[in-house]
Amino acid sequence: MGQKLAVVITTPPYSNLTVTALDYVESALKAGIELIGIFFYQDGVLHADANLSVASDEFQAVDKWQQLHQQYQLPLHLCITAAEKRGLRDDITPTNINPLFTVSGLGELVELTDKADRVIQL
Repeated sequence: MGQKLAVVITTPPYSNLTVTALDYVESALKAGIELIGIFFYQDGVLHADANLSVASDEFQAVDKWQQLHQQYQLPLHLCITAAEKRGLRDDITPTNINPLFTVSGLGELVELTDKADRVIQL
């Protein structure tokens, strides 16, 4: 059984499902599973909105992504097509995309899918 995992996130940062996704990703990392990348797609791209403001008493998903990214060097890929459809742009200065995320496309998703032994969509 392979140990390379890729995860596709389609839930927005304010969804309770995002907490489930983060718990899943963190559990996999702690179990020693090689997580080769997270791909943010559909409403999941909203995690990369640099102007995102979540009430201080609510779960801060982006802070958790940042922690996992720094602790495990976890690649966070952002589908630019889905991002542009939701008003996120990398061709303006200053960009409104959080620099934590790498601007990518569906080609990166194909590559992650090809390299991974398992792909999970949450």
